[in-house]
Amino acid sequence: MRRKRNLKVHSAGSGGARPLGMVVALIAGFVVSACKTLSPDAGMDAVADIAGEAGDVLAIRTPEQAAAARARIEQLLRRPLTARAAVQIALLNNRGLQAAYNELGIAEAAMVEASLPPSPTISLQRISGGVEIEIERRIVGDILALATLPARTEIAGERFRQAQLRAAAATLRVAAETRRAYYRSIAAVEMAGFLDQAVATAETASELAKRLGESGAMNKLDQARAQVFHAEITAQLAKARQQVVGERERLVRAMGLWGSDLAFKIPGVLPPLPSRPRSAPSVETQAVARRIDLQIGRIELDALAKSFGLTQATRFLNLLELSAVGKTTINRPTGERITDRGFEAQLQIPLFDFGETRVREAEQTYMHAVNRLAEMAVNARSQAREAYQTYRSSYDIAAHYRNEVLPLRKIISEEMLLRYNAMMIDVFGLLTEARQRVLSTTSGVEAERDFWLATVDLDAAILGGGMSAARGEASTMSSAPDGADGN
Repeated sequence: MRRKRNLKVHSAGSGGARPLGMVVALIAGFVVSACKTLSPDAGMDAVADIAGEAGDVLAIRTPEQAAAARARIEQLLRRPLTARAAVQIALLNNRGLQAAYNELGIAEAAMVEASLPPSPTISLQRISGGVEIEIERRIVGDILALATLPARTEIAGERFRQAQLRAAAATLRVAAETRRAYYRSIAAVEMAGFLDQAVATAETASELAKRLGESGAMNKLDQARAQVFHAEITAQLAKARQQVVGERERLVRAMGLWGSDLAFKIPGVLPPLPSRPRSAPSVETQAVARRIDLQIGRIELDALAKSFGLTQATRFLNLLELSAVGKTTINRPTGERITDRGFEAQLQIPLFDFGETRVREAEQTYMHAVNRLAEMAVNARSQAREAYQTYRSSYDIAAHYRNEVLPLRKIISEEMLLRYNAMMIDVFGLLTEARQRVLSTTSGVEAERDFWLATVDLDAAILGGGMSAARGEASTMSSAPDGADGN
């Protein structure tokens, strides 16, 4: 345990300058020059600038804002949802995102509080004796806190900027999660719709095989093959319908809907592929320049650098207080009043701790942030390259199914049906082709779904907001330990 000794220096006199007035004037000057005020939007303007591409960003804090947001949501829910409409509903209605905006308001309040000078301490002492009455007045101010106020205010401002970036990152994350849920939900609906048609076809074939078996025109093996095909497709349809429910609920949670809002409609098929894929020759450069987590890391590094300088500047002065003292003595018999004024300085001497521990902690905290930021930059480059390669390959695969595989499967199915009607093939050959077409079509739907998910991941790799768990690992800057800001 550290032991410290306090040294007090006293000086008093009845003439000259008035130390009490000087201290009050000094504190008042700092109050006027250093104080910050709360902004009307609690820093949401910066969030809107960064994440505004996703949609209209709004922190709902008044009944009027809540009513306007509700009206906008109802308007968007009246028609089948697009990806952009789903994201806009989430930005207005997701309560987790609104909680992130509340955290931004808390961060702004902390910044304003950090910019305020330390409050002075005022004491009044009255001692009454038989002959005299002594009244002592004292105002105490933390001079060290006043001297470091500009640096601490600057650090607090950078912390608030970090909070704004975190709110923007939360906005982008909600937007990305909503888009992923939207595309997965549509893909599940499209898959279930196709399998529903396939079940109807398989049921017809199964009934035909049963009648042919009863008439002796089909053996038991071919009957069993037709029936198992129907059974397998029926099981796949049940699983697809379960997937529809699960993906829709994920979309509901992302948009924050409940009650009558759950009756919203989404398209039955995925959007068509673009005519050509996006070109991103400088995807690494864009990611390093625009990723929000890297911006947060850079600000953290700057704040720690300023904090390190502040720690070095105050390593030998843990406590420095200046007191203005006023003492009035009243003689009871004569009523004579004698007033003395002076000052008192209190300095804490670091007898056993000369600040090495605080400086070492600040150095290691700073280097920790440097290494973490370097790791994040390396990971961001890799994730951007991976996301773009996944995007390009997903586009090529989906386009291959759209342009080659599915058209050929359609031709084969039509030709097989013509040959069956001409009695050139049996029911088993038709069922075999139907099974192959089901596999190709479901693979085509999955390829289109993967392309749209890869599009979301590419945007997340460049801007931030979190990649999907299967495609990227989140890299976050750890916050500084308590007391690392040099206060």
